[in-house]
Amino acid sequence: MEKVLLFIITAASGLCAVSSTVGRQYHFIYDLKNMTEAQSYCREHYTDLATIDNMGDVNTLNNMADLSQMVYSEYSYRAWIGLYDDMDSWKWSLSDGGFYKHGKFRHWSPREPNNHKGAELCTEMYDNGLWNDNSCEEPLKAVCFDVRGPNVTFVLTNNNLTWTQAQIYCREHHTDLASVRNMTENQKVKELVASGQNVWIGLFRDSWKWSDGSKSSFRYWNQDAKEPNNNFGKEACVAAVFNSGKWEDWNCDWKRAFICYSQLKKQVIKLSVLKDSSLDLNDPAVVEQVLKQIKQRLKDQGVNEDIKLSWRKQSDGKIFHKDEKETEKRKKREL
Repeated sequence: MEKVLLFIITAASGLCAVSSTVGRQYHFIYDLKNMTEAQSYCREHYTDLATIDNMGDVNTLNNMADLSQMVYSEYSYRAWIGLYDDMDSWKWSLSDGGFYKHGKFRHWSPREPNNHKGAELCTEMYDNGLWNDNSCEEPLKAVCFDVRGPNVTFVLTNNNLTWTQAQIYCREHHTDLASVRNMTENQKVKELVASGQNVWIGLFRDSWKWSDGSKSSFRYWNQDAKEPNNNFGKEACVAAVFNSGKWEDWNCDWKRAFICYSQLKKQVIKLSVLKDSSLDLNDPAVVEQVLKQIKQRLKDQGVNEDIKLSWRKQSDGKIFHKDEKETEKRKKREL
């Protein structure tokens, strides 16, 4: 069978319903740009800044990186990727859109939110009514609220809870953790806060996001450096450190190399074969062997190994069909 299949591949004029899956091709750009400039460049010339889904992607980038072109006056061997901290992605625990009719109310303390140490994703209210972002693990009393039509009542919890514990408690015993829509409601919550006390309210931040909108949850932080740490303040953009490939958060204004990606499109190629009369091309074992040999031929010709191939079945479940016109032509030639 092996020799027959090799003949079939040699005689092929195309590949019938063999397609490459949609994927990414990465591009290192060594011109120095800040995060905003890098994003604009990638979107203009490719698809977007790099999204990284798994360790395979990390290894691919490590192998591609040219360290000699990432030497800077400070903190060399780093390149921007597409992950960023959406500093304005705050939303309320109560997700009922109809409850919020008059836009987005915020009452932050000066220079807040600052995401100190890269881990402040939940909101507390001070006794003066101003807000601060804080670690969600901080044990504090919380303000729940009950919503009954147009009427809203705020209730202070008796015990100290983490933000998540407070959310669970408020949803079990009330409507939810408190949403604050205007200064009138902010004053009502403030009146529940004892002097020197801070309390949880329902605002939290949906933090790290990819530039292209991907939902990938893969992260490869440099944990030895306790990243993300927001050391210099407002570190909302991410650079990969080569050649470990591990990630750090940085101020978005730093200029450095960056990585774009382009989307590989699915392609369908038609394959015509000369069939040996004893060979069933729709036999699963034959189909699998043909595919393996095609992959090897592509590899020998230098085609990227990341390209994946698969057969497309037709409506009757078969991959190959006899070309009646070609059969008739062949018969005439033989006469």
